[in-house]
Amino acid sequence: MDEIILGNIMVPSWIILPAFFIAWVSGLFVLKKILFGTVRKLTAKTRTRIDDILISAADLPLTLLIFGSGAAVMERLIPYATHAGLTNDFLVAFKAVTVVAIVLFTERALTRIIYEYADKVEILKSSGGIVRGFMRLAVIGIGLLVLLDSFGVSVTPVLASLGIGSLAVALALQPTLENLFAGIQIVIDKPIHVGHFIKLESGEEGYVHKIGWRSTWVRLLSNNIVILSNKNLVNSKITNYYYPDKELAVLVEVSVHYQSDLEMVERVTVEEAKKVMREVAGGVPVFEPFVRYHTFGESGVGFTVILRAREFTDAYLIKHEFIKRLHQRFAGEGIVIPYPVRAVNYEQEKAARK
Repeated sequence: MDEIILGNIMVPSWIILPAFFIAWVSGLFVLKKILFGTVRKLTAKTRTRIDDILISAADLPLTLLIFGSGAAVMERLIPYATHAGLTNDFLVAFKAVTVVAIVLFTERALTRIIYEYADKVEILKSSGGIVRGFMRLAVIGIGLLVLLDSFGVSVTPVLASLGIGSLAVALALQPTLENLFAGIQIVIDKPIHVGHFIKLESGEEGYVHKIGWRSTWVRLLSNNIVILSNKNLVNSKITNYYYPDKELAVLVEVSVHYQSDLEMVERVTVEEAKKVMREVAGGVPVFEPFVRYHTFGESGVGFTVILRAREFTDAYLIKHEFIKRLHQRFAGEGIVIPYPVRAVNYEQEKAARK
């Protein structure tokens, strides 16, 4: 067995190798602890969270690099490690550990950054899962190719095989991929966001609960969930009550008797509408309600009262309170809300039967 002379003492190589490795790794761990402690104190004073995330993400990868560097340095400095075959094994192992460490650091850092800013960046808020999935797939895929190259495996045939395999998978998963790319289109085009109140083409209304890889979830006012495939959602007509703004007009249809004083009707209606805007939750106090007559109906003069709500769900309470108050005010002012009237000409009916 090979021996190394240290002074006048013959020491077996199998003792020197592990001892040197342990000493090297221990020294680097001590240095790492000192540096990390100093850097963490500095990053704690900064306003941004990115530096803290990077330091935290580098912990495990740096540990792997320390072990890998111990093997690499041992291979370079110890004569025993220069025997045929062993050198190449150490170098390949060190390359592999380095690639794995870089992949781990990149994946951990990007994942934590996405989690940190998911509530601040709109695209991450609505589709953080999709972004994280694509990010992990890209980082791990590139790292795997580099790792294969470090072991001497030619990457070109692998890429060609992946291309053919990807085509076959794409054909087999065509419906899934259609929904996936439809979800990406929703993220990029931004017709809806999580939390928006929308109306579907089928008539359901609710809040966007989640935008996923394959489907979009809409929570109805009844607290049930409607799940739509992203493909169908993209190809359908959607009414978004949060664009261009949450505030929206509230229209109430009313009819009064033909003998009513229309000037008085308008004044009384606007007075009640202003009170509703000021006193009812969800109303817009600065908005000036108004009335527009539009129809000589079968039983009376029809008009529309235009109010305003802060968002769509507030419209229900505003209509509810306005109709109650207007009905009471009309009764006090002697303004008649007519019943539907149908006139039948008996003489004409008799003539038609003859």
